[in-house]
Amino acid sequence: MTRAMFVVLVVEDDAAIRSVLRTLLESQQYRVVEADTAARGVIEARGHRPDLVLVDLGLPDRDGLSVIGEIRKTSPVPILVLSARTMESDKVAALDVGADDYVTKPFSTPELLARVRAALRRNARGSERLPLIKLGALTVDLTNRSATGPEGSVHLTPLEYRVLDCLARNGGMIVTQAQLIREAWGPDRLGDARGLRSYVKMLRQKLEPVPSQPRYLLTEAGVGYRLLADEAPDGT
Repeated sequence: MTRAMFVVLVVEDDAAIRSVLRTLLESQQYRVVEADTAARGVIEARGHRPDLVLVDLGLPDRDGLSVIGEIRKTSPVPILVLSARTMESDKVAALDVGADDYVTKPFSTPELLARVRAALRRNARGSERLPLIKLGALTVDLTNRSATGPEGSVHLTPLEYRVLDCLARNGGMIVTQAQLIREAWGPDRLGDARGLRSYVKMLRQKLEPVPSQPRYLLTEAGVGYRLLADEAPDGT
């Protein structure tokens, strides 16, 4: 699918910001649909079936969280929050209700476009598993559960593979601590953030060129983690 075929819905009440976003997105050949209220955003999401939704939380008629919740009832479309709210509790609330990523205002153009591309790639893959991920000189095969680098194979435990699998399937998006724990350990371990941090530290020791300065397995403070892998060898 070419970029010109992607439809991006922008739900933002500030006309100046909508104009900036439209110019930015259209410069990348995306088609843009606008909504200036929560109610209009839900209507446009149903009518246009966008490939990506950018939504502000501070909308005039009701909170943007309600837009996310309404869209999530009928669609798995990636939702990226653009908000001036910087509290960790706001980020967690948005992600818990169904957002895929969170960008704070003011945002940089390169960062926003990178998040948009990551979200669209994830949507294009749908529910498919990501068989290979590249982390610099390392290649991790999640299907066959093997990892190789210049010095040979790298041993990962089954639990470490489950953590990586969850992060890889979310294609560069934030994955909350609760989601990672639920998918890797099960619901009975919810709240064990310390255990999760230990496993992330071990993964960095095995996968990162400089574990103390991670390039691929990144922490979103107080929220969760994201995996920024390189393009796989086969282009997937």
